[in-house]
Amino acid sequence: MKTLTYPFTLEAVKQLHAGEKVSLSGTVYTGRDRLHKFLAEGGVSPVDLQDGALYHCGPVVIRENNGWQVKAAGPTTSAREEPYMAEVIATQGVRVIIGKGGMGVATLDACNRFGCIYLQAAGGAATLLARRIKAVSGVWFLDEFGATEAMWKLEIDSLDLVVGMDSYGNNLYEEVRSASLKKMEELYRHCF
Repeated sequence: MKTLTYPFTLEAVKQLHAGEKVSLSGTVYTGRDRLHKFLAEGGVSPVDLQDGALYHCGPVVIRENNGWQVKAAGPTTSAREEPYMAEVIATQGVRVIIGKGGMGVATLDACNRFGCIYLQAAGGAATLLARRIKAVSGVWFLDEFGATEAMWKLEIDSLDLVVGMDSYGNNLYEEVRSASLKKMEELYRHCF
């Protein structure tokens, strides 16, 4: 398993390839529909996202001891951010996207052009993923967007992920789909 630590530099991202396992640590920002739309339409990010990571996640966060505690942090279906993601990558300098289910051609092209990767988090494991969050060190747009859509700054330790799309234009989801179709055609030919 390879390791990836914030800041997520172009050099580090270029060493990762579709299908590889990655252990990620450091600062990660959450972002869902409202944040992506806001940034894609020219809104100013409250933080510098250059060499940063956006996690498609609406965490369950509670106030605890004058701070915040993340109780669940499962990935949101990333395809929802497809209308905005390429623009966010291009204008914000994001190097890492974390989510589930893969993304479309525009995002894959932006990853290739600007040096970004898409990492697959395990769906259905929200409480387990939350255990990798060691601290919440900031929140923005809480009043404007609500807790689920707010931008949370998370400090993460050793989050295990898989490279779904790399910075070379490779797409693990498309590779699996193509291999599955090929196998299905072989099976079909043998049955009839």
